[in-house]
Amino acid sequence: MEEIIRKALEEDIGNGDHTSLATIPQNATGKSKLLIKENGVLAGVEIARMVFRQLDPNLHFEIVLVDGNLVKPGDIAFYVSGSSRSILSGERLALNFMQRMSGIATATAKMVGMIEGTGAKILDTRKTTPLLREIEKSAVRLGGGENHRMGLYDMIMIKDNHVDFAGGIRQAIEAVHEYLRLNFEGLKLKIEIEVRNFDELQQVIGTGGVDRIMLDNFPVPDLAAAVKLIDGKYETEASGGININNIRQYAETGVDYISVGALTHHIKSLDMSLKAVL
Repeated sequence: MEEIIRKALEEDIGNGDHTSLATIPQNATGKSKLLIKENGVLAGVEIARMVFRQLDPNLHFEIVLVDGNLVKPGDIAFYVSGSSRSILSGERLALNFMQRMSGIATATAKMVGMIEGTGAKILDTRKTTPLLREIEKSAVRLGGGENHRMGLYDMIMIKDNHVDFAGGIRQAIEAVHEYLRLNFEGLKLKIEIEVRNFDELQQVIGTGGVDRIMLDNFPVPDLAAAVKLIDGKYETEASGGININNIRQYAETGVDYISVGALTHHIKSLDMSLKAVL
């Protein structure tokens, strides 16, 4: 995170915040507040604190609301005081992180609330902004969702292209087990496989050797039938075509997990601003 923030500050400030340098006296001090302008779930306060600390260690950062708090218009998340130039130079970067993270947390919380009582859990995907995955996935957690996997390294995820290139479902599953045996014996990686229809589902059930089955683009009635067919032998995950309007129907099929790529790649930022305290 420190490296990401350093590079983001370099990207924004370059050889100087010339507007602030030109208009604000060097020794001027001030205080600003982070003002919430929309209902939602707050996320990114700790990231904002890191931004201002890295920019100017002499700034004072006073947290009022913490990550994960429900917020409404008029709420104040934090105050930052000290060099006016430093506050202005860090304003946009802190807001960029916080608005996006809070938007993700808010959207996640809405979906989590819509499936409450079903037993299903909301998952994110790898559809994240490059180099900002940890930030965006932490926002999903703050909204009550769970992380599917952090990258290609912490889970075996056999998707349709893997199956096609491997020559079939059985071949793909067997190849995974042989690879782990030869290269990473003792490494406990969960194995998930994606299926596109009932024929592929039957092949997976007949082959075995997996922990979770992803049922991709299954309509709700087919998903319910597939979950019943699997009968608890494997974890189940629904994916594809799931949105705020139909997620409850998917959750009520008894599926264990619902993955929603839109949580991190198609999101509306939460409205907030940094305002001077005069």
